[in-house]
Amino acid sequence: MARILITDGMDKTAIAKLQQLGHEVVEQFYEADALGEAMRDFDAMVVRSKTKVRAPHIDAAKGSRMKLIIRGGVGVDNIDVKYAEENGITVRNTPAASSASVAELALAHMFACARYVAISNFTMRQDAWEKKAYAKGMELCGKTVGIIGFGRIGQELGRMCKALGMNVLVTGRTVKPELEEKYGVRYVSMEELLASSDFISLHTPALGDKPFVDAELIAKMKDGVVFINTSRGKNVDEQALLDALNSGKVRAAGLDVWFEEPSPNHELYSHPNVSCTPHIGAQTVEAQKRIGAEVVDIIQSLCK
Repeated sequence: MARILITDGMDKTAIAKLQQLGHEVVEQFYEADALGEAMRDFDAMVVRSKTKVRAPHIDAAKGSRMKLIIRGGVGVDNIDVKYAEENGITVRNTPAASSASVAELALAHMFACARYVAISNFTMRQDAWEKKAYAKGMELCGKTVGIIGFGRIGQELGRMCKALGMNVLVTGRTVKPELEEKYGVRYVSMEELLASSDFISLHTPALGDKPFVDAELIAKMKDGVVFINTSRGKNVDEQALLDALNSGKVRAAGLDVWFEEPSPNHELYSHPNVSCTPHIGAQTVEAQKRIGAEVVDIIQSLCK
């Protein structure tokens, strides 16, 4: 049986299941300078987004019992995957478990931006009745949404948007005609998506150090677009987005992820046309249970 380190928490039912199966489970967060040495005492480690597993940690764990790192969630950009696997440590994630939760949050931000939910909620708590100021909301039905990245989360969002009567345009690394028929969406070029979409929702993995959504890309968007990001904060140039919000090029933005977390960008997250959340896309009871169940399955298959 395996000795398993859980650094960022996990569903208690899944932890109990691992223990019932005979595994030893330790829940403990380690700061970066202590993580590598700690890894040596475990066969497997389960992390979320808080723990960063980089080359120095992997170097410190070389030659030890550590053989498996599981990212409880979709993105694995907080793990140096290639380096880990080159050094005999398998890396896995749970890509399907949180798709619905993240898609629902993206949709919630779309509604919040369209109907001034965030700012009107705030002003009412300041004893202000700003009915006239927020009288120009818009319906989602009949609008066009562009989904950049049509993987599991993008597909879930596309399904939900179609149910609301929206026209759904998608773009991604590959075109899969079967998905057009399944979800009733249409693959288009990036240029057409940017120019035609009333809402744009970003669902791509981390794309490197240079932000994907920068001033040049924003300039190609339809005037008055609503922009949603529940993917990775570093995919967006926050200053370029703020400038576009101030100019009116971008009507509103719904943001769950940030270039730095916790975000120090007070000007952006306090902007009256920003609906913001602190990276809670996968934070639902249902998603956490599915993540836990997938983690158990992975450990059972790889830690004999």
